[in-house]
Amino acid sequence: MDVFPIILVIAFFQLVIIQKPFPNLDHTLFGVVLVVIGLFIFILGLESALFPIGEKMANEFAIKGNAFWIILFGFSLGFSTTIAEPALSVIAGKAGGLAASAGAISNSNDSVASFVLGLRITVAFSVGLAIALGVLRILKGWPFIWFILAGYSLIVITTFFAPKEIIGIAYDSGGITTSTITVPLVAALGIGLASSIRGRNPILDGFGLIALASLSPIIFVLGYGIFVYGVGGS
Repeated sequence: MDVFPIILVIAFFQLVIIQKPFPNLDHTLFGVVLVVIGLFIFILGLESALFPIGEKMANEFAIKGNAFWIILFGFSLGFSTTIAEPALSVIAGKAGGLAASAGAISNSNDSVASFVLGLRITVAFSVGLAIALGVLRILKGWPFIWFILAGYSLIVITTFFAPKEIIGIAYDSGGITTSTITVPLVAALGIGLASSIRGRNPILDGFGLIALASLSPIIFVLGYGIFVYGVGGS
C-alpha cells in the first residue's frame, strides 16, 4: 500500500504524459517486487530490533541518572549513524567534484578526498551535537521552539556569508538525517528517554530530535564552505 501511490504516479507520467512504454518492463516489475520485499524486511527489523534496543538503552541510561553518559551516548549515536549513511557518501563525493571544478581546492585526488572526508566528518559531528543538545533539552524540559527558532535564524544568517557553490549542498545535507539508518535509532532514543522521565510526554518531548539533526548539518556545512571557499567565495 505504501509503494502503490509511487507506482501509480510513475506509470501515469510514463504512459499518459510522456506517452512511451516502460523500457525493460520485466526489469522494472522485478525491481518493484524487490522494493516491496525490502521495505517489508526493513520495517520488520525496525519493529523487532532497532526501536526496542534504542528505547531500552534510553531507559537504562535514565534509570542510572547520569546525564553525562546519556548525552555522550546521544552524540555518539548521531555521529556513528550519520557517518554510516550511504547518502552522505554520495553527496560528499559530488561536493568534492564541484569544489575542485570551482577552483576552491586542488583537482588532485588527495585534495578531493580530504575535502570529502572533512565534509563527512562535519555533517556527522553536527548531527551528533544536535542529538546531544536534543537529549539535554529533554532532560531539562526546555521548550523545543527555542531550538527551532535559533536553528533557522543561524541558517538564514550563515547563508548570506556562504559561497553560492556550497549553499545547495548544505541544504541537501539536512536531508541525510531523514534516511534509513539515523531516523529509527534517534527517534527511539528520544521516545525512550521521554518515557523514562517523570513529567515528560513521549509525543511532545520524545519527538523532535530528527528536526534538530536536520538543521545542524545545514549550519555546519555552510560554515565548512565558508572556511574552504573563503567568505563569499572570495
